[in-house]
Amino acid sequence: MIMTQTEMLFIVQSQLAVDLNCSIDDLNGEKDSIIFVEAKENPGRRPFPRKTRFFEIVSMGKSIVVSATPERLSIAKAQMQGKDRDIVFALPIIRGLYLHFLPDVTRIKPMFSPNNFLFEVIKREEVVHLLHATSFDNAVIYDANLPWQTDLAAIAKQGEKIVGVAGASKTCAKLWQIGIDVLPEYRNLGLASYLVNRLTIEILERGEVPSYDVIASNLASQRVAQRSGYSPGWVSDWRCDFPEC
Repeated sequence: MIMTQTEMLFIVQSQLAVDLNCSIDDLNGEKDSIIFVEAKENPGRRPFPRKTRFFEIVSMGKSIVVSATPERLSIAKAQMQGKDRDIVFALPIIRGLYLHFLPDVTRIKPMFSPNNFLFEVIKREEVVHLLHATSFDNAVIYDANLPWQTDLAAIAKQGEKIVGVAGASKTCAKLWQIGIDVLPEYRNLGLASYLVNRLTIEILERGEVPSYDVIASNLASQRVAQRSGYSPGWVSDWRCDFPEC
């Protein structure tokens, strides 16, 4: 049985609290409140790379949590304290927002597959075998040195040719991150939405949580998320510009 939306949100917030070194209450704080916390390498943190000077800003729709190393935390406080959310996210130091979508379990359901294609779900060993000579960079992780890899993929084939891939990487005990790539000549045929939807349901049926992450300017990818059964979960940025530090 697929988890409830409340159960999913608790899993996500529990992991974000570990990643950011904050509490779940911080993530659900009052609107326009800003919580500043010093970043730490907590056990269980997702293994995304961090530089010596680190900064991340996250909002789930109410409060803002800013997690940073001391130098950048000091700059953030000076620029952000006393400002509302919209002004904070429009500050010059913010370079580009990422939207993180979560499945809406109240409405997600299996989609009908597009005609004239073959589909299958493959595991990590098969991903490496089938996709080693192809280029689906948004869906498949090819760098074997990264601390996470593509563990599961839904592929679309026309004959023997792979034309679309939705790939999922397990970034911690319960969270997966999904990406999608369809060859240009096969786009706008419903493949992206179907592949993401199929892979999402596969992960949900395991009792785990997939997310679909996209840069805020990529409207086409956001439409894929919505058609696949997702809704916005949180917004973040970590590619910030700190000229002073």
